[in-house]
Amino acid sequence: MLYIPTLISIFEVLIVTIPVLLTVAYVTIAERKTMASMQRRLGPNIVGYYGLLQAFADALKLLLKEYISPTQANLILFFIGPIITLVFSLLGYAVIPYAPGLSIADFNLGILYLLAVSSLSTYGILLAGWSANSKYAFLGSLRSTAQLISYELILSSAILLVILLTGSLNVTVNIESQKAVWFIMPLFPIFIIFFIGSIAETNRAPFDLAEAESELVSGFMTEHAAVIFVFFFLAEYASIVLICTLTSILFLGGYLLNLVPLLNIIAYFDYEYVEYYNSFNFLLNPLIEGMLCSIILGFKSCVMIFIFIWARASFPRIRFDQLMSFCWTVLLPIVIAFIILVPCILYSFEIIPTNINLF
Repeated sequence: MLYIPTLISIFEVLIVTIPVLLTVAYVTIAERKTMASMQRRLGPNIVGYYGLLQAFADALKLLLKEYISPTQANLILFFIGPIITLVFSLLGYAVIPYAPGLSIADFNLGILYLLAVSSLSTYGILLAGWSANSKYAFLGSLRSTAQLISYELILSSAILLVILLTGSLNVTVNIESQKAVWFIMPLFPIFIIFFIGSIAETNRAPFDLAEAESELVSGFMTEHAAVIFVFFFLAEYASIVLICTLTSILFLGGYLLNLVPLLNIIAYFDYEYVEYYNSFNFLLNPLIEGMLCSIILGFKSCVMIFIFIWARASFPRIRFDQLMSFCWTVLLPIVIAFIILVPCILYSFEIIPTNINLF
C-alpha cells in the first residue's frame, strides 16, 4: 500500500511527459513543412504518409549513431549539461492546467516555479559549452547565457504586469481571471514584448545567435552528437511548446470554454434526449468540458507555435551586439514604463486586485 502514491505519481508524470515528447516530434515536422511551404519547396514527404514519420526516422538515426566525445572534454559535465537542459525544460509542464483542475501540481506559486525552472536550464547550456573544451562551443554557451539572462528579465517583467491584473501567482487563477476579457486586449504591447522575449529565450531565429551556423558551426552543441544531441534537440522544442502554452495561458485565456449553456440549449431543443441528458449530466459535462478545454488550449498553443515558425522563416538573423542592445535599450525601458503606468491606472480606477495568496 505504501507504493501506491509513488506509482500514481509516476503514472501522472508519464501521462504528461509522453504526449509532450510526441508533440515535440510533430512540431519539428510542422516546422519543416511550414518553412518548406513558405519557401516554395516540398519538405519531408517520403517517410510515412505526408512525411509524418520523418521525426521518428531522424530520432532513430541519431540514436543508432556511434557516440564520439572530445578527448580533452570534462566527460561528466559534458554528459550532465544536456540532461540538465532537457529535465528542466520538461519540469515546467508540472504546473500547466490543461482544463479546470487538470494539472499535476496546482499550487499558489506556479508562475514563480515556471520562471525558476526556465532559468535553471541555462546552467545546462553553460556546462555543456564549457566542458567541451572547444572555442566554438564555449563562445556559443557564453552568448546563450548572456541572452537568456537578459531576456529573462523582460519575460519576468511582462509576467509581473499580468500578475498586477490578477493578484495571484497561481496559473489557474490567471486563467479564470480572463473570463471577462483576454489580457491580450488591455496588454497588447506587453504581449508583443513577451512574444519577442519568448523567441529570444528559446534561442530561435532571428535571435539564435548562440547557434549561429555561419559563425559558430552549431554553437554550444558543436561537439555533441548522437543521443546527447537528441537531448538538446528535445529540450529546445519542449521549451518552445511550453512558452507558447504559457503565452496562451497569460494572454489568450488558456483553456477557457463555458460548455454548460451550450449543452443546456441542446437538451432544451432535442426533446428525445432530455431524459438521457439529465441522467448523465453529472458525468457528461465535466468529461466533455475537460476534453474541449484541453483542445482549446492546444489550438491556441498551436497558433503561437505557427507564429514562432513564421518569424523564423521571415526575419534575417541580427548581430549579437544588436540583440543585447535591443534588450537593454529598447525593450527594458518600455517594460519599466508599463510597470509604472499599469499600477497607476489600476489605482486611479480603484481596481487593484486583493486576492494575493502567496502561501
